[in-house]
Amino acid sequence: MWVVKIGGSLSRDPLLEDWLAHLSEFGGGRVVIVPGGGRFADQAREHQDIWRFDDVAAHNMAVLAMAQYALMMQGLCRRLVIAATDAQIRAALHAGRVAVWAPLDLLFQEANRLTSWEVTSDSLAAWLANRLNAERLVVVKSCEIEPWRSIEECAALGIVDPSFVRFTRDAPYPVDVVNRHDGSRVRDRLVHATAD
Repeated sequence: MWVVKIGGSLSRDPLLEDWLAHLSEFGGGRVVIVPGGGRFADQAREHQDIWRFDDVAAHNMAVLAMAQYALMMQGLCRRLVIAATDAQIRAALHAGRVAVWAPLDLLFQEANRLTSWEVTSDSLAAWLANRLNAERLVVVKSCEIEPWRSIEECAALGIVDPSFVRFTRDAPYPVDVVNRHDGSRVRDRLVHATAD
């Protein structure tokens, strides 16, 4: 199983439809998409700046932002299945479909290691990949990314969030941080992995 995190920065990018088409066509039964928060989550940040409410509330708003993006993705590609729980994800994959994670089970009442702006959808994707024993984690970004950069360098440059290194440090799967233009390359790798 692959976890593919699609950054919120693609929410207004025409390439989003290509990514969803490739993943739904070639990733059935193998791919879980994790939506970023994007502009939906930016609203949570802006309102927290104004009202100074705590990070638990802001985290929950960001989780709902990811769920909104998940619903938008399914609206663009009806072959995708919205899944909020591990059981729903596994059921979608078992049925040969691609799941889009709406992480509603991560709404919390109390602060914990996930309720911080240092943990964005990047780290939540890694957290889910760890939890589901994924074979690969792919993080799709809009910014340019030199393929030789390490995860630590990506974090230092702000390409991924600061906690991503911690969540992937002992990962037993490959982690790819790719540019939005790398859809064909990821598709080909997915097809090749399926054929093996």
